[in-house]
Amino acid sequence: MRDFARRYARNKGAVVGLVVLLLVLVMALGAPLIFPDSPWDMVAAPFMPPGEMDMLLGSDSLGRDVAAGIAHGARISLLVGAVSTVVALALGVSLGAVAGYLGGVADDLVMRFTEFFQTIPSFVLAILLVAIFTPTISSVVFAIAVVSWPPVARVVRAEFLSLRSREFVQAAEVLGKSRLAIVLEDILPNALSPIIVLSSLMVANAILLESALSFLGLGDPNLMTWGFLIGSGRSVIRLAWWMSVFPGVAIFLTVLALNLVGEGLSDAMNPRLARQRGAARA
Repeated sequence: MRDFARRYARNKGAVVGLVVLLLVLVMALGAPLIFPDSPWDMVAAPFMPPGEMDMLLGSDSLGRDVAAGIAHGARISLLVGAVSTVVALALGVSLGAVAGYLGGVADDLVMRFTEFFQTIPSFVLAILLVAIFTPTISSVVFAIAVVSWPPVARVVRAEFLSLRSREFVQAAEVLGKSRLAIVLEDILPNALSPIIVLSSLMVANAILLESALSFLGLGDPNLMTWGFLIGSGRSVIRLAWWMSVFPGVAIFLTVLALNLVGEGLSDAMNPRLARQRGAARA
């Protein structure tokens, strides 16, 4: 663990990303304490600029606190990103493991099924699914998970194809272990490194997808989200630029932080690849 932390700390960008991500998490968890009132409450005059009275980031067209909306919206964005990623990982890892370990007909069927989903633009499919099931937090999570699992399945399949012929797997088969036990106890633990790195990038992509859906009015209408804040301010951006700019900055910083963390995890788990990348940059 110490070696892992030391390798991670060598990537200064990853450390900065982790700090930013922790700050966003603190803001999300502390939103009810920092802003105890509902973010939907009208607490000031409309279009109040940032810094006036108690409006740190200004107010929107209905007099709602933009800062409160960003803080409470962080909870929804991170929740959607985390839950949809967990669902996508469960589906992608399961299918990828079946394809990679069994091979043959099972591999062909899973890969054709995966390619079917990849032929449809992910954002278009997400819009279609949310529109079919009506915009709720559950339908948004489901739609994002459905469009996010194919890359996971491909990565896991490649790892399982590489690992299933290793000596330790053959030894487990000779000892009579069941296929499920071999997959869960022998192969999967050795394939976790790329899955962990990919999951951080998936959370970032899920946050972007949720924000885009909310921007288009396909988010949960009962929940304050970053995409909703940007969408509500796009028609008055010349009059009240802060309504769209500050939520956009929150999305940008969070997604950038997650990508930097993912790069740091990749370097820490694959030191040889990190050295090659450093030599290429030099």
